[in-house]
Parts: sequence; structure tokens; C-alpha cells
Amino acid sequence: MNVPIETQYINGANGKPEFAVIPYQLFQKLIRTVDTEQPVIPHEVVQKTQLHGVGIIRAWREYLELTQNEVATRIGITQAAYSQLESANKTRLSTRKKIATALGLDVRQLV
Repeated sequence: MNVPIETQYINGANGKPEFAVIPYQLFQKLIRTVDTEQPVIPHEVVQKTQLHGVGIIRAWREYLELTQNEVATRIGITQAAYSQLESANKTRLSTRKKIATALGLDVRQLV
């Protein structure tokens, strides 16, 4: 029986809501919204930046298993110039866009 339902709540042992059952179409809409509006940063990248002090650009490059030379070639610069970009505390937005494109990322993932 496919009767449209409203959201249902399942209470935990403390009597407060712990789970929600929502219509499947709403669930699909929420999933699409998350996938298209918020780019994802994998745990491994976050861990490298937060726990090990690695810059976000280097963390992504290592996560994607690319060498500095491979990324530099994609951007059209030397490996030495790319190395300086990875070491920089701050890069211009136009530079981050080029790096994001070379890595196949959304520029918001390099913030």
C-alpha cells in the first residue's frame, strides 16, 4: 500500500526523537541537494590539514596520488613553481581555480 505519509519520529530510550522516517521522494531530494550544493572533502584530506599541518592543495594532491610534476604539467607551469604554490600560505582565487581544475575539484574544496 503506497499511501503518502508525513514525517514520523522514533523516540529513543530517553523519550526524545532519535530517528525520523521521511517519504522517499523527500529523501531523494535531500540527497541531490547535498551532492550538488556542497562539495565534499574526504576525511583523509581534512586529517592531513588539521592534524598534520599539511596545506589543502598538497593534501588533495597526495589524496589523489598525483606528483607535483603531474599537476604542474596540467596547469602549464614547472614543478618548482607548483611546489611554491603548495608551500604558500595563501594563493589568489584565479590560481586556486587553475589548481582545482587540474585536480578535478570544485574550487570550494580548496578553501
